[in-house]
Amino acid sequence: MDFAALTPATLALAAGAGFLGGAMNALAGGGTFATLPALIALGLPSTTANATSNVALQPGALSAAWGFRHDLKPLGGVSIRTLGLITFAGGLGGSLLLVATPTHTFDIIIPWLLLIAFLAIAFGKSVAGWLHERVSIGARTLLVAQALLGLYGGYFGGGVGIMTTATYGLLAHLPPHRLMAPRTLMLGIANTAAALIFIGLGMVDWRWCVPMLLGALIGGWAGAKIGNRLPALAIRWWTLAVTAATTAVFFVRAYG
Repeated sequence: MDFAALTPATLALAAGAGFLGGAMNALAGGGTFATLPALIALGLPSTTANATSNVALQPGALSAAWGFRHDLKPLGGVSIRTLGLITFAGGLGGSLLLVATPTHTFDIIIPWLLLIAFLAIAFGKSVAGWLHERVSIGARTLLVAQALLGLYGGYFGGGVGIMTTATYGLLAHLPPHRLMAPRTLMLGIANTAAALIFIGLGMVDWRWCVPMLLGALIGGWAGAKIGNRLPALAIRWWTLAVTAATTAVFFVRAYG
C-alpha cells in the first residue's frame, strides 16, 4: 500500500465522498454514485474501487437493517430466514463474479450498471405501481428473483433497493413503506456477504475505506436529519441530478 498518497486533500476527498454517499443512502439511495467515482479518481482500479465502496457503506446498511428488526414478517408465505439465506448465497456469488471480472471488462460494464441503477431510481416507483395493479407473482418466482437480486447486490448493487421493493410489491401487494424492513435487511445481507469476500481476498484498499466509512456514518446521520426538513421532491431531483451526471461521466470515460 502506498501511504504516500495520503494527503489532507485525498483524505478529505474520500471522507467527503463517504459523507455524500451515506447521506444519499439515507435520503433516497444511490450512495454508490458518490463513492465509486471518488475512489477511481483516487487511482483505484474499478473492481477494487467497487469492493472498497461496498465495505465503506456497509456499516450504514447494517445499522439501518437493525433499526427495522421489529418489523420483519414472512413475505408472501416465505420466511425471512429463507429469503436471507438465498440473498447471502447470491451475494457471495455476485462478489466472486466481481473478483473474476478483469478490470478493463468492468470498466466497460460499469456505465451500463449505473444506467440500470439510474433508471431504477428514476422510474422504479412508477413502474412498480403500474405492475402492482396488473401482475402478481408466487413464492417460487420470489425465490428466483431474490437469488438474482442477491447476485446483483453482491456484484454491484446500485439501485437494488428499488428493484427489491418492486419485486416484493408484486408478491405481497403491500405499499412500499410496509416493505422497508425486509428490503433493508436483504440489502444488508447481500452487502455483508460481498464484504466478507472482498475483505478475505484482499480487494479492499483500507487507506481510502477507513476515512470513507467514517464519512458515510456521519453522512447517514446527517441525511436522516436533512430528510426530515427538505421537501421530498427536492431530495428526489437532487438524487437524480447526481446519478445522471455520474452515469454520463462513466459513459464518456468508457466510450468517449
